[in-house]
Amino acid sequence: PTTILAEQHYENFLKRFDGHPVTIESLNRFRKPKEIKQILADLEIGKTDILIGTHRILSKDVVFKNLGLLIVDEEHRFGVAHKEKIKALAEGIDCLTMTATPIPRTFQMCLGGIKDISVIETPPNDRLAIHTQVAKISDAIIAQAIEQELARGGQIYFLHNRVEELQEYLDRIMRLVPRVRVAVAHGQMDEKSLEKAMFSFIHHEVDLLLCTTIIESGIDIPSANCLIVAHAERFGLAQLYQIRGRVGRSSERAYCYRLTGEAEISDVARERLAAIERLTELGSGFEIAYLDLEMRGCGNMLGAEQSGNIASVGLDMYAELMQEAVDAIQGTATPMLPEAEVNLPVSANLPESYIDDVQMRLLFYKRLANAETTEQIYDIFGEIIDRYGPPPQEAFNLKDIFELKIMLAQLGVKSMDANYTSIIIDPGENSKLDPAKLVALIASHPKQYAIRSDQKIIRYLSKAESEALPETAAFYLDELRGCTVAG
Repeated sequence: PTTILAEQHYENFLKRFDGHPVTIESLNRFRKPKEIKQILADLEIGKTDILIGTHRILSKDVVFKNLGLLIVDEEHRFGVAHKEKIKALAEGIDCLTMTATPIPRTFQMCLGGIKDISVIETPPNDRLAIHTQVAKISDAIIAQAIEQELARGGQIYFLHNRVEELQEYLDRIMRLVPRVRVAVAHGQMDEKSLEKAMFSFIHHEVDLLLCTTIIESGIDIPSANCLIVAHAERFGLAQLYQIRGRVGRSSERAYCYRLTGEAEISDVARERLAAIERLTELGSGFEIAYLDLEMRGCGNMLGAEQSGNIASVGLDMYAELMQEAVDAIQGTATPMLPEAEVNLPVSANLPESYIDDVQMRLLFYKRLANAETTEQIYDIFGEIIDRYGPPPQEAFNLKDIFELKIMLAQLGVKSMDANYTSIIIDPGENSKLDPAKLVALIASHPKQYAIRSDQKIIRYLSKAESEALPETAAFYLDELRGCTVAG
């Protein structure tokens, strides 16, 4: 997406392929017209093996003799129009797109099975998590952050995304820390000035780079381990994560300061900053992308919008609907079990006194609710016990109810209502119970079973059975399983 990143890739490729019979070229705005003409000519006759470039590669005058692999780096920086050109270029060949934080639409395509996804979770050896701090902007914090980094011989990014205000921040920095050497970089500079500024920072001729988000994509400078972002509330969640990735690229501990303006920030901005401050572990990009998808929505799968639409139904439901649509198109759809209702006169929950973290409680509720077999329920409950110790009775009751819901769904039964004298089953319209087998069961146990006028089935309970209600209900459903059409 950027000339600077393309040049960095070009230099890395030259080093890695040194000594190999591979011709590598780069195509971007740093190249002179004469050089570009020669590169395009060599490309068309197959003389060039690897071409690295910006979206200039997508131009009509770029013709490949036999293109076999397309790699798109920092995929989130390309708009839909560019992606349509990329799609046309990638037709019939292998294509790999890479990003730390996929945009919502791309991420949803992966979750929905439209695209394959691989997650790299293992960080390089000796890599440390980045210390992230959110605070109101102040001279004291700016001076402390810069002085601390200079004291250990490191370099600093100072990011403010409004070009017209960079001079104001330059004056402020020089007033606070007069000894710091500063270079300025932004997208409105001419090519030579920008190249000179970046070169001086890369080769440690200056200590601090005052810049805009031009540094957002992939620039790799191991000695830069301090990032100060002014007015962080103006950035999106994925963008905040991407920018933070410019530091912490060595074994040194990196520091990231998210400074907000004096004015009160919105709830959405506060939520974004809280997330970026919390998710500091290496490999958090997947979770950041998930949160970004949940906050912004995934947009239109077939249109131009790359975010939006999820708020009306929620992320989980949207993902479920998308998966159903993909499965139907691919012919792999499986029939959904009907949602069954269970009402028992018992307290069933995961108490706060047992699992005090509300996020973890919600996660386990969700996993139990999404389980499709009783074996999955056992596994999840076993994990809960392993993490939190022996559970209270309410938790056992919750497990039993989710097991009963699965058993009811397998029978195609609508609901179960129980009290301490009887259990009432409403077969509903999708019941798999065979009427003839059911009549035979009731006739053989007239004191235990009955059918009401509304077609609901009653199982009367003894005192001993009522004292172990969940177990009795499960035993009762096992009896009914013998009365199914296939039973």
